[in-house]
Amino acid sequence: MRFFYDLEFGDTRSVVSLISVGVVAEDGREYYAVSSEFDPMAVHPWVTENVLPQLPAASTWKPRAQIASELVEFFGDDPVWWAWYGAYDHVVLCQLWGAMTDLPRQFPRFTLDVRQLGEHLGRPPMPAQESGLHQALADARHVRARYEALAERAYELGLSV
Repeated sequence: MRFFYDLEFGDTRSVVSLISVGVVAEDGREYYAVSSEFDPMAVHPWVTENVLPQLPAASTWKPRAQIASELVEFFGDDPVWWAWYGAYDHVVLCQLWGAMTDLPRQFPRFTLDVRQLGEHLGRPPMPAQESGLHQALADARHVRARYEALAERAYELGLSV
């Protein structure tokens, strides 16, 4: 099953720290969580201005271990991960379980990139994100919308994705 995801994270010098994760499954299920283990005072000013104002009340935040456990259940067996410019997102997501060797066996060791798919399909027009930019779940929904637009373009070209 395909899962479209986005993570918001803060770069505190040499550490990339999870802030929030949003995932949309192709069957319509959604997952959203905010980590209770990042330091809002230690993030880059851009994150303070663009990401933090969109987070829910801190009382709903969860420890990383709980997020990891809930995602194991949410993803199930044999997930296919898609993201927009997903290199950092993939690393931060996988770090929920520790080192790469600690990643649950059923999870992919890579994320497919919707942005890269767009390049391969000739940079067709993409749907604009109307709201929620830099809010992980809204961004994950938009990753799915972009993927669907590209899948339609691929179909028109006689290709499959």
